[in-house]
Amino acid sequence: MISKIDKLKKEVAKVVVGQEKMIDSLLIAFLCEGHILIEGVPGLAKTTTVNAIAKSLGLNFKRAQFTPDLLPSDILGAEIYDPQNNSFKIKKGPIFTNLLLADEINRAPAKVQSALLEVMQERQVTLGDTSFKLDPPFFVMATQNPVEQEGVYQLPEAQLDRFMLKIVVDYNTKDEELEIARRISSGNFETIEPVLSKEDILELKQTIKNIHIDEQVEKYIIELVNATRKPDDYGLSEIKEYIQFGASPRVSIDMFKAVKAMAFMRGKDFVTPVDVAYIAKELMRHRIVLTYEAEAEGILIDDIIQKVLETVVLP
Repeated sequence: MISKIDKLKKEVAKVVVGQEKMIDSLLIAFLCEGHILIEGVPGLAKTTTVNAIAKSLGLNFKRAQFTPDLLPSDILGAEIYDPQNNSFKIKKGPIFTNLLLADEINRAPAKVQSALLEVMQERQVTLGDTSFKLDPPFFVMATQNPVEQEGVYQLPEAQLDRFMLKIVVDYNTKDEELEIARRISSGNFETIEPVLSKEDILELKQTIKNIHIDEQVEKYIIELVNATRKPDDYGLSEIKEYIQFGASPRVSIDMFKAVKAMAFMRGKDFVTPVDVAYIAKELMRHRIVLTYEAEAEGILIDDIIQKVLETVVLP
């Protein structure tokens, strides 16, 4: 099974140089039936990566550019009046796909962002008085501008909680950027071929569900999440004033799923605390709300999570 994942990565590498963390996170979220939020400056191959993964999986892919004047119907679809038949018909939006790239999601106002809530949680779209189930698999990858840029809207906490992972993408290394420039200038890109069928995807998902996770590791995950809510109980009183709301119960649920996928990606059939630590920040950084004191003192959410990881006792 792991060889199929390697084949998929090789296909993606035909057009994407580096960014291994982003690729691994995308695969983990996809195989766990979660969604992913990616934050980074333009030009870091976010769109190219999800397009490459969609092609290598043989799935439908659509991209929606979020703007301040976007309407929910532009994403979901709407009932359109047909004067010839004197009736209404359904025009489906780009949400009806397997992989949806919601590009610059924080450029759109809250009414558009919240329109995705039902789809992300229930995998269905309601247009008029009719609900449509989306064909599985369904996966949302949203990109977000860095918070210091102007003209953006903060995503509501309820929607952030629907994303399994949030990753922060950095620039490529100098060698990787050199390779990118050479490939683009020469047009030296290979064609991506589908390497996994829908049956393969279902088999992979079932294999991941069967990955063993020891009871001690399960308890360790719960302790990590609880430490963000009650830091005093773990000798973390110095970070208490910086946390307004700790991680939600969805973090525990998603972490149980993600660490199994992480172990599988590393070729193991059991989960270790190392797998938990590797993916913990991506699972929690968008689900912990900091106080004004933290922002005023320049305390970063990743610093808080790192402190928790260093303090909670390993099993």
